[in-house]
Amino acid sequence: MLDTTHGTGAIIDLRPAASKAKHAVILAGGKGVRLRPYTTLVPKPLVPIGDNHSILEIVLRQLAGHGFTSATLAIGHLGQLVRAYVGDGSQWGVAVDYIDETSPLGTLGPVVQLLDRLPEHFVVMNGDILTDLNYDDLLRSHRAAGAQLTVSTYARKVEIDFGVIDVTGHRISGFTEKPTLEYNVSMGVYALSKATLKRYEPGRPLGFDRLIKDLLAAGQNPSRYEFCGYWLDIGRPDDYDRANAEFPGIKDHLLGNARAAAEEATS
Repeated sequence: MLDTTHGTGAIIDLRPAASKAKHAVILAGGKGVRLRPYTTLVPKPLVPIGDNHSILEIVLRQLAGHGFTSATLAIGHLGQLVRAYVGDGSQWGVAVDYIDETSPLGTLGPVVQLLDRLPEHFVVMNGDILTDLNYDDLLRSHRAAGAQLTVSTYARKVEIDFGVIDVTGHRISGFTEKPTLEYNVSMGVYALSKATLKRYEPGRPLGFDRLIKDLLAAGQNPSRYEFCGYWLDIGRPDDYDRANAEFPGIKDHLLGNARAAAEEATS
């Protein structure tokens, strides 16, 4: 086992890189301020979904079902509870190690910290997402595209309750009554290539927004992985209430897909 300190993060219990052929980095270190009071005493990835599961457990089960053999958890706020709950991940069939953020490093700063221990291509995801995304297919799509970054995207619609006016100078040039706006959002799940992050200095904060803007400025347009299944970003109390209301009806689908993928992989 390896226990080193580098910059502002401590990398603990990292396993040989050869064992990380299909690897995920799960961001589980945020304070979950928007989800308070639920996250006052419990880190957001561990808030219960249904009677017997946490978000993080569901994610790890799904990753194992899609053939991921290892994962690194980036922990910070109440990280000792995450470590006590997950342990080495063996109960879910995933070898888990940790990077401990002693100061906030942003979305991708922790990944830069452990870059030398990662395979050439890997998945990075937020630890507060409930989805039936096929992580294995995302990674395969990323490799096939030869992209430096692949972003999972989801189509959202927003209904505007007002008449929208287009203006040119001091004149009205158009009008739409209560339009519906459609746009694509990042799901908080990415596939990355190691070379993409080698230009950044370990120990310094790095957000997803900066990375994607840097790539666009360099003409290295990221790839898009379009997804239209189930996705819920549990960031606010309303989202959490919705997740618990919907989970009984989708539990078998979310966890059943993971079991079916695991059985197919071993058959």
